[in-house]
Amino acid sequence: MAVLSLTNAHLAYGHVALLDGAGLALETGERLGLIGRNGAGKSSLLKVLAGLEKLDDGLLQATQGLRVRYVPQEPAFDPQASVFDAVADGVAEARALRAAYEAQAEGSDLDALHSRIEALDAWTWEQRVETTLHRLQLDGERRVGELSGGTAKRVALAQALVAVPDVLLLDEPTNHLDLDAIAWLEDLLRDFRGSLMLISHDRAFLDTVCTRIVELDRGTLRSYPGDFSTYERVKEEQLAAEALANARADKLLAQEEVWIRKGVEARRTRSVARVERLKRLRTERQARRDTLGQVRLEVDSGTPSGRIVAELRRVSLHFGDGDARRTIVRDFSATLLRGDKVGLIGPNGAGKTTLLKLILGELAPSSGEVRRGTRLEVAYFDQMRSALDLEATLADTISPGSEWVEIGGQRKHVMSYLGDFLFAPERAQSPVRTLSGGERNRLLLARLFALPANVLVLDEPTNDLDIDTLELLEELLQSYAGTVFLVSHDRRFLDHVVTSTIAWEGDPAQGGEPGRWREYEGGYEDWAVQRLRAQVLREAGAGRDKPRPAAPAAPAAAPPPAGSAAPAKRAKLSYKEQRELDELPGRIEALEAEQAALVALLSEGRIYAEDPARAAAAQARSQQIDTELDAALERWEALGSRA
Repeated sequence: MAVLSLTNAHLAYGHVALLDGAGLALETGERLGLIGRNGAGKSSLLKVLAGLEKLDDGLLQATQGLRVRYVPQEPAFDPQASVFDAVADGVAEARALRAAYEAQAEGSDLDALHSRIEALDAWTWEQRVETTLHRLQLDGERRVGELSGGTAKRVALAQALVAVPDVLLLDEPTNHLDLDAIAWLEDLLRDFRGSLMLISHDRAFLDTVCTRIVELDRGTLRSYPGDFSTYERVKEEQLAAEALANARADKLLAQEEVWIRKGVEARRTRSVARVERLKRLRTERQARRDTLGQVRLEVDSGTPSGRIVAELRRVSLHFGDGDARRTIVRDFSATLLRGDKVGLIGPNGAGKTTLLKLILGELAPSSGEVRRGTRLEVAYFDQMRSALDLEATLADTISPGSEWVEIGGQRKHVMSYLGDFLFAPERAQSPVRTLSGGERNRLLLARLFALPANVLVLDEPTNDLDIDTLELLEELLQSYAGTVFLVSHDRRFLDHVVTSTIAWEGDPAQGGEPGRWREYEGGYEDWAVQRLRAQVLREAGAGRDKPRPAAPAAPAAAPPPAGSAAPAKRAKLSYKEQRELDELPGRIEALEAEQAALVALLSEGRIYAEDPARAAAAQARSQQIDTELDAALERWEALGSRA
């Protein structure tokens, strides 16, 4: 049975129709995922269902007495309020009713108050709040203003859940949550007994939680039973069929246009029907709202960096002293090469951004050595969008003081460049504050990719981006010639982009030490499999460490069992090998400098005409340096692993 339904719903802002005769029914116990392009109207639709906005036309129906709770993308609280009081706002009516009952000794309204209190279970609202705080792992004594974005999102969820709603409406619930918190939220929502409707661009989250996907596309709501992976498969088939139907309609229209231009014969009475059909085809073609364009992403990878981007050897970093000392990085070693796509995984507050600054030389280590590569040009994507001036226009944000943007050595007008990121020309002079969250992220990406850079640092770039843009960004980063450092909680995005993962392993409950980081090959799923395997081995080892009955003493000179081998000891470096290891970084740097000079010489072009023999020799030497560099790097890593 439908608990909420929309019929022939119309909603528009200006000339843009967000809902164009749309219909929707949310069934009892259903978990519905709402997807669509940024600016399509998803948040507006959720607010309509929550009763916060009104339709221009159409009908919204709800079952009698339905309790609906809405959690926005960015929940707002009084920063001075305690977490307990903020959550208790979810039972404000119950609190007020019980207070009124307790304050009124007698009167004709007592019976009515008592009945309403019973209906809302207001006698025990404090216990409900405490239970919800415990379930969501929240400290009721803390001030809301002290909380991180992820914890504030938990408070908003607690405020909604404490009211025991029949329908829960969530707008981007995974924003600001780390991977562990997302897994916790998935479990919470799967256990929720009411109906759920949520907006999310996290494809793995949609797959885990949702039982139906609804797409808002050009004012129309389309329903797809099943999870997001099922939607992707069905949608691809539908788009192919739609493209074929559009092509046939366009071909017929073209044929009719040719016919009507042949002359007066078309105006004879016997041709009236055909003329009317042409008019109808023209009307249908004009009314047909074609699929929105896709973001065209390009990035200038600038001058190639050196082969080594960063080398960290036994690096540690801590802040404070004594009891206040906090270790962020402990004894971490890694070699990061040009072209690596590195993902950083860890809970909020673990120090991912701090580790990035350490790798890129913005922070000095407390101990250990960090060697940065040569010719690094770094561009940053700011998670909190602090780089955006909200009063600046879109055009000035992309190219201050100029109408042109240079990408890969080619000039492009700023209007055309903004169009590549789905910003219409008429919006180029609009201030940044008029953009939605997803549009601001898209503008930040446009600004980032306009900078020549051979190292991209992307801190939560996927927040608020629609799924189509996410997939295009994945393709861009996969083909990007430079180095990428990616901090993200989008599991599928990590799997599709990164070649290695640096994961935080500083949780004592998992056998870790504070500040411990470890590098893994592959993406999120590869890391998850390896972490699970390590946990199983740890637990098996703990079982072996338990006391056992004493075994009979073995003969003093008993030989090892057949087929067994003593554990091999790692051979230490000889004096000659240690000297070679110390000299290798300088040799690698010299080879890279020589190759850079050869590239500069060959890029001038004149040498091919003036001195062909020298040009040929320079090309041959450049290729030889490639081979020598590969050999030097392999030798350096082999010796370094034994140092």
